[in-house]
Amino acid sequence: MYKKLFELYFKKTDPELAHKFAINIIKNPLLLKNPFIKDNFKNLNQKLFNLHFKNPIGLAAGFDKNGEIYNKVGKLGFGFTEVGTVTPEPQFGNQKPRVFRLTEDQAIINRLGFPNDGMFEIKRRMENSLPMGICGVNIGPNKQNAHESADFLKCFEQFFNITSYITVNISSPNTPKLRLQHKRENIKKLIEELHIKRDSLSSKIPILFKISPDINILEVEELSKIFLESSIDGLILTNTSIHNKDKLNSVNRIEEGGLSGPPIENTSNLLIQEFYKNIGRKIPIIGVGGIRDGKSAFEKIKSGASLLQLYTSMIYEGPFVANKINRELSLILKEKGIENISSAIGLNCN
Repeated sequence: MYKKLFELYFKKTDPELAHKFAINIIKNPLLLKNPFIKDNFKNLNQKLFNLHFKNPIGLAAGFDKNGEIYNKVGKLGFGFTEVGTVTPEPQFGNQKPRVFRLTEDQAIINRLGFPNDGMFEIKRRMENSLPMGICGVNIGPNKQNAHESADFLKCFEQFFNITSYITVNISSPNTPKLRLQHKRENIKKLIEELHIKRDSLSSKIPILFKISPDINILEVEELSKIFLESSIDGLILTNTSIHNKDKLNSVNRIEEGGLSGPPIENTSNLLIQEFYKNIGRKIPIIGVGGIRDGKSAFEKIKSGASLLQLYTSMIYEGPFVANKINRELSLILKEKGIENISSAIGLNCN
């Protein structure tokens, strides 16, 4: 029923207005109940980043931009969630319209540009209601500072002691010059400065880096070497793509911005495999891109991801998609005789 209601509403409503509606629905426990939610699929339990994950399905950054529902999404079946992207100063982002549904492709193109309430307001909100489950904060720079590291350090200092992990977003295609942080000297400098900042605060919080899908094999090899040498804690692969639009069916394929959903699934999986071949299990990977059912989730795990995140399938499949994926994924493991999900990580890379 909820899926049909979401479909009817989202197809006829401005995407950003529909998003606000979804946030308000999730906020209200009386409006969103599912008696079939299962809290614990034992074969999906894992310990990563010194955290206990009941299941591998996380809500990706971008949905809960301002930290409004992080303590609610667990009731939808998610094992963890991520707030943000948060910048030091509040910002409106890019001009509207900036979010486009590609219904025929079950995809989205967005050029949001990090709209958010700013780190002080979001920190205040989170301090007033501390995360009860595993909750990361995704941090990024204000538009004018995208080529510098100072904004990342400012945000890190605000959230390091109230969140489960920090994600450093260097991969959005909608903030000019941000992806320059992938360059060798830039990324090495950023990692070093963040590690120094963490040490100065006597913190052990995991720091993850969110990477673009629009990089080549040589860049994967170079980044892998840097990540191993720098002993980073984790990777999120991948953000949205500015490629893969030519063969889409929707008229909205011509819009500028980052593409998400099933059309980037294969790109994401191949990039995860390439990184996994270089880093193995030394650096855990959170896989993102096109996850919508147990089969697509299992393919990402086999590609080398330990955990998963989704956003677009919430739009097309409804609010309980995480529970559906967990149920299907748990059954797939049982059918294949795999005792725990951790044993399936990287099977496609052997």
